[in-house]
Amino acid sequence: MAEPVEWRPDGTPYSARFDDVYRPASGGLEQARHVFLRGCGLPEAWGGRAQWRILETGFGLGLNFLAAWRAWKDDPQRPRLLHFVSVEAWPVAAEDIVRSAAGHAQLEPLARELAAQWFGLAPGAHRLSFDDGRVLLTLHVRDAQEMLRQEPFTADSVFLDGFDPQRNPQMWDEPLIKAVARHCRRGARLATWTASGDVRRALAAAGFEVHKVEGLAPKRHATHALFDPRWEPKGAHREPPPAGDAVVIGAGLAGAATAASLARRGWRVTVLDAAAAPAAGASALPVGLLAAHVSADDGLLSRLSREGVRMTLGEARRALRDGEDWRETGVRRNDGLWQERAAWIKPAPLVRAWLSQPRIEFRGNTRVESLSDLSADLVVVAAAHGSQALVGDRVQLHPVRGQVAWGRQEDGWAVPASPVNGDGHFIPSVPLDGSLAWFCGSTYGRGDADTAIRDEDTKANLQRLRALLPDMAAQLEGRDVKAWAGVRCTSRDRRPLVGEIDPRVWLVTAMGSRGLTFSLLAAELLAARLHDEPLPIDARLAAAIDVARALRPQA
Repeated sequence: MAEPVEWRPDGTPYSARFDDVYRPASGGLEQARHVFLRGCGLPEAWGGRAQWRILETGFGLGLNFLAAWRAWKDDPQRPRLLHFVSVEAWPVAAEDIVRSAAGHAQLEPLARELAAQWFGLAPGAHRLSFDDGRVLLTLHVRDAQEMLRQEPFTADSVFLDGFDPQRNPQMWDEPLIKAVARHCRRGARLATWTASGDVRRALAAAGFEVHKVEGLAPKRHATHALFDPRWEPKGAHREPPPAGDAVVIGAGLAGAATAASLARRGWRVTVLDAAAAPAAGASALPVGLLAAHVSADDGLLSRLSREGVRMTLGEARRALRDGEDWRETGVRRNDGLWQERAAWIKPAPLVRAWLSQPRIEFRGNTRVESLSDLSADLVVVAAAHGSQALVGDRVQLHPVRGQVAWGRQEDGWAVPASPVNGDGHFIPSVPLDGSLAWFCGSTYGRGDADTAIRDEDTKANLQRLRALLPDMAAQLEGRDVKAWAGVRCTSRDRRPLVGEIDPRVWLVTAMGSRGLTFSLLAAELLAARLHDEPLPIDARLAAAIDVARALRPQA
């Protein structure tokens, strides 16, 4: 449930929880620009940088983020990538974000874009992507000190924000400010609207050079600070490596997503595949269902898949043709649960969209026999089960055969309005070669790498459909039923494997039957690890899919 905002007659937003206003009567945009952007020397400070990382301690109504995004868009010297990391224990409703930006012509369209992705904000980390993935908002819905203790990233600027220190003291106390300092690189600048003596003393004790400056009415003073401690900070922060030449092996969903994530960060990426065209393996599946896993305890797979679905939906909206390549239909589960944020997607168009980005070259009919033959600055193995031959016994991978049944949809049929998911799934009304098609499946043959079509698997899929949708199955009796089969790849614990296995060699594989869900998430996690960026998911979730858990030591 969203945090209620009381809008006073003069347009000032008020929080009953903290008995304080979200922004001054003079306007939040003026505060964002005068106090926070200028206080951190922005946009001048980020000029010419490959990326810039802003940490904010209270998202509120989002005006600081919108102002930073607007400044980035307007700056010809902007960094290639802008990261904005914020924490908010009590997220407001999307309509309050739009209302807060009303009257600011430069911010209103950005606020609407933000509101369109402002959903499903359960406790945890949520990655929202804008401007073709070059502006990334990582929103942590939880306690600020907890987030700062657990999440690894380096900040270039800090917006120290929140309700008044007297009304929300834990957002300004010494432990929190020390936690902020641990994320700062030397030279990072911090700005805040308060000139509280306690806050300034805590900043100084944490290693900041502190200055009281002219504030924005009704505040007489504000605070600027520079992180330059007399001691060497714990946990050395490294600069991101310069983007060079990268080779990605595999042109399926995982490989294409990884290539796109690297290219956005300036890498020149060559994608190699033994097939003549991209999406020739399991990613050649005609259509897939994108829906989060649901569990009573909201376990690991549920949380991971929910964030993967969020990220892939954003890419589909950006890059695919609605109604032709994908459609956000929602999905009905056989237990009656309705999942609004779900879609059918054709994997091949998504792969092609990712590979069409600048700085990416695809080379087909190219089989890699040994990683030692590659001389790139970075090599990423994303060849599904084919990765096993390249990494040897460093990890254990398993092939999983899957077969789906499909056919042409006939006029007059009674079909569900949306996909149905349960023991198997049914996807209706997918455009295919000028008509509509239905799909159901899939089988799950662990340890089986044969792609030959099997009649018994088609029968098994139709039997599951009889249990899932008996009326639909009855309409298929005697009709022509076709099939498609492919081989997926899983790890021992059925979770993806993402991480560095040797110097300059990374692995992204084992997406299992959730390639649409996990490929972009895994690609962005790899890029974040490589560049010391904020992670797209909670650190604990990231550890759960880190290849380190399954990596065998070399002999």
